[in-house]
Amino acid sequence: MSIAPCLVWFRHDLRVSDNPALTAAAESGRPVVALYVLDEESDGIRPLGGASRWWLHHSLERLAAPLNALGCPLVLRTGPANEVVRAIVEEIGASAVYWNRCYEPEMVARDKTIKAALQEDGVTVESFNARLLYEPWQIETKQGKPYRVFTPFYKMVLEQGEPPKPQKAPEKLTGLKSVPRGDALEDWTLLPTKPDWAGGLREAWTPGEDGAHDLLDDFLDGPVSAYKADRDIPGKPATSRLSPHLHFGEISPRQIWAKTSVLEPNSGTETFLKEIVWREFGYHLLYYNPAMPNEPLQGKFKSFPWRENDDHLKAWQQGNTGYPIVDAGMRELWHTGTMHNRVRMIVASFLVKHLLIHWRSGAAWFWDTLVDADLASNTANWQWVAGCGADAAPYFRIFNPMAQGEKFDANGAYVRRWVPELADLPDDVLHQPWEADDSTLECAGVTLGETYPKPIVDHKRARERALDALDTIKGK
Repeated sequence: MSIAPCLVWFRHDLRVSDNPALTAAAESGRPVVALYVLDEESDGIRPLGGASRWWLHHSLERLAAPLNALGCPLVLRTGPANEVVRAIVEEIGASAVYWNRCYEPEMVARDKTIKAALQEDGVTVESFNARLLYEPWQIETKQGKPYRVFTPFYKMVLEQGEPPKPQKAPEKLTGLKSVPRGDALEDWTLLPTKPDWAGGLREAWTPGEDGAHDLLDDFLDGPVSAYKADRDIPGKPATSRLSPHLHFGEISPRQIWAKTSVLEPNSGTETFLKEIVWREFGYHLLYYNPAMPNEPLQGKFKSFPWRENDDHLKAWQQGNTGYPIVDAGMRELWHTGTMHNRVRMIVASFLVKHLLIHWRSGAAWFWDTLVDADLASNTANWQWVAGCGADAAPYFRIFNPMAQGEKFDANGAYVRRWVPELADLPDDVLHQPWEADDSTLECAGVTLGETYPKPIVDHKRARERALDALDTIKGK
């Protein structure tokens, strides 16, 4: 008698190593069908942003190769996952379905519906943790409640000891003799064509599992030792750049933790692992606060007097605010699909405090333009900067973009790269070109209002306006 096959449903876990669902399928002894569903039709599921679609295309392309080598081609289908998964289960006569858990509220609800329907049909369904060090419900206060402050959350994670060890990739899978039909990846048109704006992404990134581990190895071989000191300097290659690989599951946090923790401990490795836990904290918040992508965690901010100004929003999006460090960050984002973390805080603070534009508008732009557009991290970080999230920076802490530029880009390497029209300005006026005299501007080839915009708002007046807005919700 032939053994009924099983289905592995890939989602945010586009790798073959440390993939618990794939390992369980291999250990089951059943023939395996690997499936990825492009689901942008289920209720509440957010369509991917443009940069994420580019990354997904290349990540799926690279996942297919090792699966083929293991004897299990990747089947691609599009449509509502509830319909697609149940249809292919029936088509192949699967007796079991394995997947790794998602934590976005809409996906949690979708997966519960699919699981109940499959179990009603007599199909075994097993789900696993492949995305986090620990499940959100495994880290709780002594009162059995979720955390709202990062430092005690971090301490509790450390109290767990070493996270579970990552699993090796299966050595072999048994595929079906007749592979189910699937879509051609090219037919999904995930890549931009008219125009093709992805040239900078191609220069900056190598999606896929191998690319993720190469990045991690290079980082651990060098920059990590100075990570604590250098991670805030955007002109230095001092960060791991692993966030998009983590988002698409091309590498797991447990793999990162395992490779990092065997190094000689120092301030760099400790700070780096703390950032992995900060990512974990974002998922913890999202899981226990499913309305977080749309609603502030601090209720008083529901009545905050945000402003709508399409011209200011567009200037911010295009990197034409007249503040060099802000514009450099927004142009880096558009060209590469990423932005240095320190600069993310600066540009976010500028949007919500200098311009008084809602943090959701910023989060939406990042969702479309970031290759690491992750709902938990994106939302938690925007709320943190806006002062309305859990353990957030106070709203009254307003970044001075000139001072931030002078402190973290003192030699101007970052601004000169991304705002080349200012490249010939001397350091002392690079971050505030409106302070340069006419002779200096002329020598540098800068004409404010023509070759580079004048500031769209005055820093001092914008700061006062933001504090006045904060006064309207105090005590609520």
